[in-house]
Amino acid sequence: MASLTIRKLDEHVKTYLRLRSAKNRRSVEEEVRVILRELIEGREEPLTPFAAPPAPSSAPTLQRTGAAPEASVTLIIGGGIAAYKSLDLIRRLKERRVEVRCVLTKAAQQFVTPLAVSALSHERVYTDLFDPQSEFDAGHIRLARDCDLIVVAPATADLMAKIANGHADDLASAILLATNRKVLLAPAMNPLMWNNAATRRNVTQLQRDGLVLIGPNSGEMAEAGEAGVGRMSEAIEIANAAERLLRPPVPKPLAGKRVLITAGPTHEPIDPVRYIANRSSGKQGFAIAAAAQAAGAEVILVSGPVDLDDPQGVTVKHVESARQMLEQVQAALPADIAIFAAAVADWRVANEGEQKLKKTSAGMPPLQLVENPDILATISKLTDKRPPLVIGFAAETEHLIDNAKSKLARKGCDWIVANDVSPATGVMGGDRNTVHLISRKNGEIAVDSWPVMTKEQVAIELVAHIAKSATDKSREPAS
Repeated sequence: MASLTIRKLDEHVKTYLRLRSAKNRRSVEEEVRVILRELIEGREEPLTPFAAPPAPSSAPTLQRTGAAPEASVTLIIGGGIAAYKSLDLIRRLKERRVEVRCVLTKAAQQFVTPLAVSALSHERVYTDLFDPQSEFDAGHIRLARDCDLIVVAPATADLMAKIANGHADDLASAILLATNRKVLLAPAMNPLMWNNAATRRNVTQLQRDGLVLIGPNSGEMAEAGEAGVGRMSEAIEIANAAERLLRPPVPKPLAGKRVLITAGPTHEPIDPVRYIANRSSGKQGFAIAAAAQAAGAEVILVSGPVDLDDPQGVTVKHVESARQMLEQVQAALPADIAIFAAAVADWRVANEGEQKLKKTSAGMPPLQLVENPDILATISKLTDKRPPLVIGFAAETEHLIDNAKSKLARKGCDWIVANDVSPATGVMGGDRNTVHLISRKNGEIAVDSWPVMTKEQVAIELVAHIAKSATDKSREPAS
């Protein structure tokens, strides 16, 4: 059966078919074939009452096969010799995990065939505004809106004139008039056509209307002896431009900032075998380093012994003891922001044994403890090279807020991130955290309590607060 014709359907059945086919991104005829096949195979789902299913989300629904597409593009191929580049463009977009559905103008079919385009896109190709297979359910509207971006390549002088003046006399121009998505044009034409006053007016209007242009480039034309501006951009250039529109760069609020972070425990040796330590995993400090790097900062992470991979793009200095950590912290100055998340051992053995200490009949050998340097207080009280924002951590098992406030005053830092590390919380070594941000505001100590979050979420939230603080300070009038 080559084609399928259905007449005298009730209106609610038509509505069901339109919505179901739109949801599954098939023509109504294709959807009816699927329903018939499912019915023959004995499936129950098509026999449910013909109540219209919920309308699909305005966001495009992707058919995910193999490597899941992350975005979808409607590619309109205009009529011009540069249309051959659109075949490479399809491949380049699919490499970027972009689903591509293609529309060929009548002129484009003189240069590339629907069969070739369909073979590369793995999708049906659309060519006719009055195609009964797709227009029964307003196919041009779906092509205009069930995508994240529309790319026109090549965008001929005629097609650009139609867009600029609101024409809709074929499938391509109807899609472009009906869309509410971003449109990327890749012009391609003879240099004289590109420089013609009418084309220049159309380009100006298109840019005013918010359409994005890439190219054209300069070079040899298809015509012998012709050269100049008018060559369509290369497929990889168009694919890169499309990717920038589909996946805009993440804001980098800490770009240009240097952030110093400490993380993990310190190991204070007793002898060559034993040491004093704590249960810190370093996960929170490493998460903060990754979040700060993602926010555009240059990050130096000074880490005690941990079983974690170094965050990508972060300079990591590995140390063992508190004294080594202080040495690396001082060497990393100056910095714009310093975050001391490490759980530094408060004491060390005064005289480290050169050999392993042995049990004796006299009992346990005496261990004299001395205080380690206070890294947070040392940096907070610097008169030279003190970072403008110094943040400490308070890991407490009781009286959390009171102890954190006391630590803020005693250490001289700007903020304290307080968290309860009682064994019942599972914070030490775990993946979740509950923190309170203690800071000074208008001469008062403010407490901002956050809900339970993963350590990665805590890190992102803390970096967001830091970025906002930096922005607010930059807006303050100079004294």
